[in-house]
Amino acid sequence: MSRPSAAPGAALARELAAVLRGEVRFGAAERTVYSHDASNYRQLPLGVVKPADLDDVRTTLALCREYRVPVVPRGAGTSIGGQAIGPGAVVLDFRRHLGSVLEIDPQARTARVQPGTVLDDLQRAAKPYGLRFGPDPSTHSRCTIGGMIGNDSCGSHSLAWGRTADNVERLELLLADGTELTVGGRLTAAERTALRSAPGRVGQLHRELQEFTDRNLATIRQGMPQLPRRTSGYPLDALLPEQGHDLARALTGTEGTCALLLGATVRLVEDPPARALVVAGYPDEGAAADAVPALLPLGPLTAEGMAADLIAALLAAGPRPPALDRLPAGECWLFLETGGATALEAYQAARRLADAVRREPSATVALVTDPVEQRQLWAVREAGAGIVTRLPGGGEAWPGWEDSAVPPERLGDYLRDLRALLRLHSLRGVPYGHFGDGCVHLRIDFPLDEPQGVLVFREFLEQAADLVVSYGGSLSGEHGDGQARSELLPRMYPPEVIELFGEFKRIWDPGNLLNPGALVDPRPLDADLRFVTAPRHPLPLALPYEQDDGSLAKAVHRCVGVAKCVDPTTGVMCPSYMATSEERHSTRGRARLLAEMLRGMGAPPGRQVGGAIPDGWRSEEVREALDLCLSCKGCASDCPVHVDMATYKTEFLYQHYRHRPRPLAHYSMGWLPLWLRAVALAPAAANSLVRSPAGALLKRLGGIDRRRVLPVFPPETFTRWYRRHRADHPAPTSARPVLLWPDTFSNHLQPNVLRSAVEVLEHLGFDVRLPDGPVCCGLTWYSTGQLGTARRVLRRSLRTLADAGLPADTPVVGLDPSCTATLREDLPRLLGADGHPLAERARTFAEFIDEYAPDAPLPRIPLDAVTQTHCHQHAVLGSAADRRVEARLGLHNRVLDSGCCGLAGNFGFESGHFEVSEAIAERVLLPEVRAAGPKTVVLADGFSCRTQIAQLADGRRALHLAELIARELRT
Repeated sequence: MSRPSAAPGAALARELAAVLRGEVRFGAAERTVYSHDASNYRQLPLGVVKPADLDDVRTTLALCREYRVPVVPRGAGTSIGGQAIGPGAVVLDFRRHLGSVLEIDPQARTARVQPGTVLDDLQRAAKPYGLRFGPDPSTHSRCTIGGMIGNDSCGSHSLAWGRTADNVERLELLLADGTELTVGGRLTAAERTALRSAPGRVGQLHRELQEFTDRNLATIRQGMPQLPRRTSGYPLDALLPEQGHDLARALTGTEGTCALLLGATVRLVEDPPARALVVAGYPDEGAAADAVPALLPLGPLTAEGMAADLIAALLAAGPRPPALDRLPAGECWLFLETGGATALEAYQAARRLADAVRREPSATVALVTDPVEQRQLWAVREAGAGIVTRLPGGGEAWPGWEDSAVPPERLGDYLRDLRALLRLHSLRGVPYGHFGDGCVHLRIDFPLDEPQGVLVFREFLEQAADLVVSYGGSLSGEHGDGQARSELLPRMYPPEVIELFGEFKRIWDPGNLLNPGALVDPRPLDADLRFVTAPRHPLPLALPYEQDDGSLAKAVHRCVGVAKCVDPTTGVMCPSYMATSEERHSTRGRARLLAEMLRGMGAPPGRQVGGAIPDGWRSEEVREALDLCLSCKGCASDCPVHVDMATYKTEFLYQHYRHRPRPLAHYSMGWLPLWLRAVALAPAAANSLVRSPAGALLKRLGGIDRRRVLPVFPPETFTRWYRRHRADHPAPTSARPVLLWPDTFSNHLQPNVLRSAVEVLEHLGFDVRLPDGPVCCGLTWYSTGQLGTARRVLRRSLRTLADAGLPADTPVVGLDPSCTATLREDLPRLLGADGHPLAERARTFAEFIDEYAPDAPLPRIPLDAVTQTHCHQHAVLGSAADRRVEARLGLHNRVLDSGCCGLAGNFGFESGHFEVSEAIAERVLLPEVRAAGPKTVVLADGFSCRTQIAQLADGRRALHLAELIARELRT
């Protein structure tokens, strides 16, 4: 018997926590993080459960049923229609613990998986057998099989291998009432009869479904459009006798509204060992779409369309990828992939396609066989979902009509009419997508932050729905309906089919417990929009946010939930998530928390908007989530929409601690440049102190983890050595001057790096100068949010540089990447126009050699090396110059895909961070360094990286590139 409660959240949370092995999270932070997916919507759940096993799923559902609380299943939360969120629901996060590939059967070509299995994990498990799962959405590195089944996901290769529905063998289900059953594919008449006779709820379910189908055969046959990409509404035609009463197919694409998935057996396909790519150029996307039907009989694995405005959006977001040079002339391109058992077979298939393309006089063609170039081109296409959220010129673009589909032979005309509809509403968007299947992805610059914007949003969606239906198409081609399109289903289906959708849902879930409001009795498409409650009045901020019109709210709304930051396998973003696997420690999670914090801030009096985080800048939930942000800047480069969490963290810390006591580490590590200048007066005494029993007390007073080793202070700073060196070795009067930036950490803790740089630069014929007094980039104050002090330090440093009397175009060489990145990027943010001259002159050591001594002879160093790239160099400075200099040295270098080292300046030293810091380093960096041969050089230009390696890599020592070259020069 159900038992309503005055406070169901608290009571339910207590009961769940008492019996579950997994995590039960009903706090404000977790509710906020799970109130979004990749859609336009925000719906606060009651709480979140991360089941440790299937018994946790069963128990959670039983208790939610008892308390009459709805349940929403969730994979990676990349759903674009809003089907992975639910107001007042308990969200079941299957990805956290239920992500195993249970079995690969190479003979049957099947795999059995848990619902939270990430697609790429399944692909890796199947690869040794030459197999793969056919559907491959662009989010393949983080989307789950359960989510793909819920949405009937497709991807670029559905042309060859079908949708998820075409690749499902069996589904293991848990119904809302606790019934468990397994449903498979096509059934014979005898099997259907046997299922009707099954005892209990299972038999009742099959009888109701078969009677439902038999009563409505004509309606289902006549009311369901037939086209390759139809994922709107329930796929009731899978129940027809001619389809074998295929319950697995009928449930694929039901968005978690009918049953919870406990496991699945999916079919695998042969993965062609060799691939080739034909890129065909056309005058516009209409012409490209018109060309597709004639190319499909040649059997391409893909026929993806990508217009020039997507490339323009890509170029507006960042540097030009070299792969774009392989695009032939045109304004829209088709990516036509072929496969084969051998490279020759794939090439021959590609040649046939290329020849067919050339029959169209306006078309151009390029044939790409190099696997690296193919991957680079595909990376551009896969980044589309993120890239096109910002249009060329800076406008924001949103989903809503991002997934329509029509018969492929009608796609060209549909695209032309869709463009006309956009113009009618003065809207812009960037269309691209699966042209071979007639599916178009399109994000649109709906003015959702304007008073009439929601009306424009609704009017356009209603007219666009009528347009796609007039072409015999579907509202959705692979993303599903959710809140975005469920309300529009009556425009696509006749009333009697809409009634059947409701009846189908009630057969499975009569109590409407599972994901209510999706598909059946939908919430309005213009309700719960996450943008409408952003601050309407400017907030006083400390940083400029020049790319976001000075708005932190606009900056955090860059995050659209595509969730590249929860891919734990590669790149720099997001190291804390890689260590904890907690959503709130991802870039996306933190962006959601900041957005929730900003709700209502800056609103006019009397119009305050409540939320889960009402404390504004004083929020402890936001502070806790940002505490494990390493400020690595990886998201600023790796995130498709360039969310810059390091900058947002600095702003938050500044606002949070204004006129308040700070953490001890902000005084010890944040003010470290000042303390090091004091230590330089008596380094021997300082070394004795930190190595004595008092050292432990110093760590405790400074907020430093007891397991960290405090540095040994050298007997002489670099600047003192330099004065002696210059006195003994005057520079030639004809030498070109270069200003060496003596960063705090190299100067006071590792002066050999700067000495080595002097040796190398003088060997190359430069006159190495230093500023006339102390300088500092201010990073330790900047990263801890002490922006007033950071500005004062930088202004003092600029005055010191001006006193040097050098020409205004004298290059400035920084040895530490974090310091150089601060000069190049953060200095102008803090000082505006005053900071631009130094930012433009700042170079890394390798950049300077590459630019100012491109032909100078360098020593040959034919050694093996592994390189740990500093995360700020990866994000801000780039490493192309380093690779060119290494090639001139003859170095056999391998750059590690290790991401952030985990120390990240003060982060790894602070109390409470050691475990995360170590876990990040142990993911790739430390195992690689330990495994490197004794003669292999370990290169790390970052002071933090070298320190982390020295303290955790069992005695290995890393060198700066300057040290390596100088060492060779001395021999």
